Amino acid sequence: MPKLKNKSSAKKRFRLTAKGKVRFNSAGLSHMLRRRSQKMKRTNRGTQIMAPENARVIKRNFLRT
Repeated sequence: MPKLKNKSSAKKRFRLTAKGKVRFNSAGLSHMLRRRSQKMKRTNRGTQIMAPENARVIKRNFLRT
C-alpha cells in the first residue's frame, strides 16, 4: 500500500497551534482595499483560529502527520 501524501496547498495555508487548533490567514486584504471599511481591514490583519467544525475536517483530511 503506498504512503498517503499530505496536501501541499494545505500545508501552505494552515498551521497547527501548540494546543492543536488550526490557524489560518484571513482573506480579503490583497487588492481593492480602498472600497473596504477600515474596521474590516483592521480585523482581518494577522491570523485567526478556525472554527472547531471546520478545523476537524482540515485536520482529518489535509494535515496528517
